[in-house]
Amino acid sequence: MADPVTDPVSGPTTDTIDAFHRGRFHLVQPKSGGHRAGMDAMMLAALVVAEGPVRVADLGAGAGAAGLAVAARIEEAEVTLFERSELMADYARRTLALPDNAALAPRMQVVEADVTLRGKPRVEAGLLDDHFHHVIMNPPFNDGRDRRTPNVLKAEAHAMTEDLFEAWIRTAGAIMIPGGQLSLIARPESVAEIIAACGRRFGGLELTAIHPRPGEDAIRLLVTAIKGSRARLKWRAPLLMHDRDGHAFAPFVDDLNNGRAAYPRR
Repeated sequence: MADPVTDPVSGPTTDTIDAFHRGRFHLVQPKSGGHRAGMDAMMLAALVVAEGPVRVADLGAGAGAAGLAVAARIEEAEVTLFERSELMADYARRTLALPDNAALAPRMQVVEADVTLRGKPRVEAGLLDDHFHHVIMNPPFNDGRDRRTPNVLKAEAHAMTEDLFEAWIRTAGAIMIPGGQLSLIARPESVAEIIAACGRRFGGLELTAIHPRPGEDAIRLLVTAIKGSRARLKWRAPLLMHDRDGHAFAPFVDDLNNGRAAYPRR
């Protein structure tokens, strides 16, 4: 089930087809030489809660894991996968073409676009004003000063720029309807930049730190916010991935990771 791919740096690689949500959908992604989706994408998707028809934008979608997870759990969600990388956008298209994803593909589309565009170029690229009910994002998370991987795809997926959150959240505010929800996952170190970027665009921020185990430092941060809200910021109880001993996911986290539960706002 693997096809050859040529990576700009590493040369030929192979693909894998991986099951998520206990087989409810599958993802074509590079075995090596690129970003591989995992728990971050599933936790991000769990932040979207909706009933009835809803339009969702996945910014920097990669092969489409988070967007597919939303579509798999919310039956009337229409999801647009926005991805700048030509190669990763092709992975997303191949993912939607899988027979195992036939039930979801009619409600999804891939748009190759740079989510940092502004004004008319942004609209022309398909990032339409006041269109989406939900915008989700898993932005690149490594500080540009950190040692970067020599692989081009991984570097693009993992290395943030100085104004990354400002640019991405600006676009989210432009393409979202008033009252729409922004959802993102990031490293806890980025909390100040995220709050600053939300500014007057988004309010009612709800922040949840994800910790591996009791007593261990947080490794991820879940953030939701509402366009135009003036509600105050709220820290929610932390999520613990595992019990003190062992590697099995805690039951609620396992439900979130496998699409059996959502993580609604308070």
